Amino acid sequence: MVKLNKIYTRTGDNGTTALADGQRRSKADLRVETYGTVDETNACIGLVRVHTTGTLDDMLGAIQNDLFDLGADLATPPSPDPLPYEPLRIVARQVERLERDIDALNAPIPPLKSFVLPGGSAAAAALHLARTVCRRAERLAVSLAAHENEIVSPEALRYLNRLSDFLFVASRAANGDGADDVLWVPGANR
Repeated sequence: MVKLNKIYTRTGDNGTTALADGQRRSKADLRVETYGTVDETNACIGLVRVHTTGTLDDMLGAIQNDLFDLGADLATPPSPDPLPYEPLRIVARQVERLERDIDALNAPIPPLKSFVLPGGSAAAAALHLARTVCRRAERLAVSLAAHENEIVSPEALRYLNRLSDFLFVASRAANGDGADDVLWVPGANR
């Protein structure tokens, strides 16, 4: 259970922060940057939800909860020393749920004949913003996983990859199942 009585602790005044296992890292550390960008993705989804209702809003609410799980996963690097608790990790079921949701949203949408520009409805534009921030989080996670002595779980990487796909399909769903998509016209302003 999380209990936050005091918001400021002054422990980060020197430019460091604590990972979930207690180890201190620079606030500019790639792991911190990665889970910070996951948090930024979550905030973008919060803005999306101002414009959504029903099934899509329920899906986004589940994703917001998953993103806290993902942040906890990334903030707790695997360690050879046992922790006094079982660390929270993204699991295959969470990725599979995203895949089912993508398929459900995508079923009534006609195939694309051009790339989609971010826009259309307010919800779709906000979903595109969330998608691009999610892609940045994914790039950071891949970069982190490539560093020696850093581990990122394969399920965390799969989740981020699938989430950006979900956000793209959700933007099309929010645009009247693609009817209100703004399509790219190559060279239109030459």
